[in-house]
Amino acid sequence: MIAHRPRDGRLPAEDRRLRDLHDATRSDIMASTPSEYVTLVSCDGFEFILPRSAACVSGTIRRMLDPSSKFSEAITGRCILETLTGIVLEKVCEYLLYNEKHKDQANVPDMDIPPELCLELLMAADYLDT
Repeated sequence: MIAHRPRDGRLPAEDRRLRDLHDATRSDIMASTPSEYVTLVSCDGFEFILPRSAACVSGTIRRMLDPSSKFSEAITGRCILETLTGIVLEKVCEYLLYNEKHKDQANVPDMDIPPELCLELLMAADYLDT
């Protein structure tokens, strides 16, 4: 789920596969057919590819990706979240996928959240309207 930029500029095979998936996602959106996947990018360059339905649980991301908004994010399917670090965005993505997985269940178990991330996650949830 995580892709990062190595210092030497070369991409490992897994990262090349993710880049190709991202390029396919971008071409789908450019063809005005919203892609099934979107890319969320942290301020430190970590990229997370997840289903559009999971990402759109966030009101902020949903508005960014709304085709009628004409935002660049809606065109590219790539949201750069400059206020979130990779560690925080990873946990946010984990929550979005967890929420998607358990959306129709009544008794959902609590997610494990490291205490040292609580304040940052609270601020991220406020920013993301989640």
